[in-house]
Amino acid sequence: MNQFKFKIISKDPNTSARVSELSTPHGKINLPTFMPVGTKATVKTLSPEELKDLNANIILANTYHLYLRPGSDTIKKLGGLHKWMNWRNPILTDSGGFQVFSLAQQKRFGKNGEKKLVKILEDGVEFRSHIDGSKHFFTPEKVMKIQSDLGADIIMAFDECAPGDSTYAYAKKAMNRTHRWAERCKKEHIKLQKSKKIKQALFPIVQGGIYDDLRIESTKFMKKLNLPGIAIGGLSVGETKKQMYHTLDIIKDYLPEDKPRYLMGVGSPEDLLEGISRGIDMFDCVMATRNARHGSFWTKDGRFQLRNKEFKEKKEPLMKGCKCYTCKNYSTSYVRHLYMEKETFGLRLITIHNINFLLDLMNKSRMHIKKGTFNAFKNKFLKHYLKKS
Repeated sequence: MNQFKFKIISKDPNTSARVSELSTPHGKINLPTFMPVGTKATVKTLSPEELKDLNANIILANTYHLYLRPGSDTIKKLGGLHKWMNWRNPILTDSGGFQVFSLAQQKRFGKNGEKKLVKILEDGVEFRSHIDGSKHFFTPEKVMKIQSDLGADIIMAFDECAPGDSTYAYAKKAMNRTHRWAERCKKEHIKLQKSKKIKQALFPIVQGGIYDDLRIESTKFMKKLNLPGIAIGGLSVGETKKQMYHTLDIIKDYLPEDKPRYLMGVGSPEDLLEGISRGIDMFDCVMATRNARHGSFWTKDGRFQLRNKEFKEKKEPLMKGCKCYTCKNYSTSYVRHLYMEKETFGLRLITIHNINFLLDLMNKSRMHIKKGTFNAFKNKFLKHYLKKS
């Protein structure tokens, strides 16, 4: 029985935005959606219960980090990610490819954009842990096995994420390798699925840097694999916003219409709305939690920093009219005090607000798409938000 069903509910008449629904073994996901990032099997400072209260449909966990600690074998023994972290809703795990080519290597580049501390072979990638320098080797097959053990609902193919400033030659080389690895991932995934009662959906990842012809070629290739969804990787890695939006524009007509589309690592309010208008269904980004840890919060008026003295005696909440737990119960002055005193509760309150802000933006987007007013909503929001940011 197919445990993954994708249904388009409504389309916006003026953009490529759509409202849809993806059914998974752990529940339905309302799209478009933002996925809070739980890198190490936790969304920083928040409990699963708080995430449920925020109406998060799905969260993301990181394959690279969980492989290193505590190990995917440990998580498998303890019942898989859902049981281990007490999260009963859908989970997506990335492939670890981005971390292998970035975090683990501390941004040391070769002449053509290649990583010096990573050894790329046709079979896979040798890399050193950012924790202790130990040597590891990821192949497409091993990454499929790790994600199978973790037990997420949606898993990602292993890819090579070339830097945003890669040359055409290297971007093409990385793209072709990603294509070959995607085929190997699909083959191994099919083999692993035969023994699993709870199925997983594999998404391949479109690459090609900022080069139009490569992006179109990669989108066509990944579409032909006929997997349950498709992801766009290698964006928000150093290119300009204009280049990112342009890339989405040139590939949108080549993306499968009947499958969810996931833009990886993107999560600012403006990027979410611009992505939705170009037909993107799923987003993730650490920005909401990372900003919170640095005292930064979003409102409809822009992004603000709690360190600023203007908030020291502000009686009002972080955002007037916001219905999140933080804004219903605490003044900006109090939240600022907690942050300035490095109190953990303050970080939690800012995180709750930031995640709620993005999830509410998704909810409003779905509502306006259904009404046929999304483009007007987007333009009005961005005109006000970007003016004040």
